[in-house]
Amino acid sequence: MRVVFMGNPGFAIPTLEKITQSRHDIMCIVSNHPKPMGRRKILKYTAVGEYANQHQMLLIEIGSFQKNTIISQLDSFNADVFVVVAYRVLPRSILTIPKIGSINLHASLLPKYRGAAPIQWALMNGDKTTGVTTFIIDPRVDTGDILLQKKIEIHDSDDYGTLSERSSHIGADLIVNTLDQLEKGKTEPIKQEKDLATQAPKISKEMTRINWNWQALKIHNWIRGLSPIPGMSTSWNGKRMRVFKTSVIESSENDLPGIVQKRSKNELIISTGKGCLSLTEIQQDGKKRLLIAEFLRGCTVSVGDKFI
Repeated sequence: MRVVFMGNPGFAIPTLEKITQSRHDIMCIVSNHPKPMGRRKILKYTAVGEYANQHQMLLIEIGSFQKNTIISQLDSFNADVFVVVAYRVLPRSILTIPKIGSINLHASLLPKYRGAAPIQWALMNGDKTTGVTTFIIDPRVDTGDILLQKKIEIHDSDDYGTLSERSSHIGADLIVNTLDQLEKGKTEPIKQEKDLATQAPKISKEMTRINWNWQALKIHNWIRGLSPIPGMSTSWNGKRMRVFKTSVIESSENDLPGIVQKRSKNELIISTGKGCLSLTEIQQDGKKRLLIAEFLRGCTVSVGDKFI
């Protein structure tokens, strides 16, 4: 089939690669405009835009879909289907261009976790399973009819980085399978059950601050869900640090949340609203990411100190 591919971040790359290796033809790639980054304001392409340039694939960078020239340009490819992975909300005028329609890869088992951050919320909520879904896009976000789904086990060691990587590859296979079935006319779209829908809203800056009043398991799961990007943060002695990895320590002792309970050469344990948390990988502002033993070598943190 003739495919127009739309995406921005690295999560979309495995799908792009899988389609190029399949019998389906990518007519063009659509991504956001490059943005000026850093002090020198050097233009940086999206991961998808960079991939297209490296592989000499036709790239269309779009700021707005409101221009008639964009609609005419996309229409000229005579595409059977638009494949959208981690891109943006598309207007109806774009969705209706391809013959079969526009399909999306979403990193959850819809209708659970509709929204911008499904992988993060699955981890933050301590789920044991998640999945990927392909569905027909309609103008309401993540509400279209389901085509195919694949369940994914969440490992205790998973964080956002590892689960996102695994989901992107499993999702890539699911997209190609979906395209194959659409081509053969074998798909049977299933309407989503509205009553089962849950939301996965975008992660805000305020959500990245550790609340030591929470129980240890909840803090641990939120750290997993937001690691390595953007990373949960806390402060000690006026210095901000990001926390990337922790482990939960069961404790019957009742102490004020955020207080250092134990400090050894390779261990830093802090009390929470229930239980304790052992910090295992952190990064102080302006310094590199370190295992806790490396951090503690040059650190004066002591039992009784408070993290806020």
